[in-house]
Amino acid sequence: MNVPGIQKLLVANRSEIAIRIMRACNELGIATVAVYSHEDRFALHRFKADESYEIGRGLDPVAAYLNIDDVIKVALETGADAIHPGYGFLSENPALAQACLDNGIKFVGPSVEVLNGLGDKVSARKLADNADVPTVPATAELPIGDDAQIMALAKDIGMPVMVKASWGGGGRGMRRVYELDQLLAEVQTAHSEALAAFGRGEVYLEKLVEKARHVEVQVFGDSAGNVVHLFERDCTVQRRNQKVIETAPAINLRQEVRDGMTQAAVRLAKTAGYCNAGTVEFLFDTNTEAFYFIEVNPRVQVEHTVTEQVTGIDIVKAQIRIAGGGLIDGDEETGCGIPA
Repeated sequence: MNVPGIQKLLVANRSEIAIRIMRACNELGIATVAVYSHEDRFALHRFKADESYEIGRGLDPVAAYLNIDDVIKVALETGADAIHPGYGFLSENPALAQACLDNGIKFVGPSVEVLNGLGDKVSARKLADNADVPTVPATAELPIGDDAQIMALAKDIGMPVMVKASWGGGGRGMRRVYELDQLLAEVQTAHSEALAAFGRGEVYLEKLVEKARHVEVQVFGDSAGNVVHLFERDCTVQRRNQKVIETAPAINLRQEVRDGMTQAAVRLAKTAGYCNAGTVEFLFDTNTEAFYFIEVNPRVQVEHTVTEQVTGIDIVKAQIRIAGGGLIDGDEETGCGIPA
């Protein structure tokens, strides 16, 4: 079993997700390259790869994995055909996708244009509007340092609000704010946290829907414009904005609502020209049964394994096949193993 055009893949990540990607590559007959920070020189992912190289010497561990120049340098020196960013770190950064494009390396993820449009959650909301997908009231990116303007924007939306990082995910750079006098401090905290985690500190405000469920839809697109969904996951149970329990399918959700969400997710992905794996996230208002788009995670999710258990589809293998030019046709030998 092989993937046309991909003989060697560099994993630009660490720990569990790096090992997960390497396992998929091994089963596909693809050689693997690991990168690691100095602090991770004894980490397991380094020894699971066929080759491994230190990056970001002299930098702190997070900065090391965010060092695009070093990642590309290792890929070129080792002859890697593709780079998989995993989740976190550079996974939503269009600069890495652009660097791959500039150097003839396949990026296992969406295109630069899609990452610019959907990785930035403010731009993603505009795409959702164009796709006729309902959204929660929100602001543009906040003018950090202009306290009066930030306060005015919060008053326009109405308290309570959620401060959210425009880039990245995983609960980083998110703060619930119930009182106006707490707003500026929480905005600064979210800004600093996002900058440290993703290398970008832009944040915005979103109306907080308090009695809501968090439901996300797994989508896949290919280079021919085909888009399918792999149903939904309910990730309402969270602690500090980190998902604790994922269930699939979402329980106690009327079929009409389920269909509405999955169709909206596919519609948005098609409008964006989405290729590869992604997750479209919604809030479901339990009082009104209305649902609202909140963001797209243009990458593999931490919780992708829940969908794999329900569908029997290997999401990481499908990602790699799509990056290699495979189409959604349901054939695990010639396509991506995803039912069209």
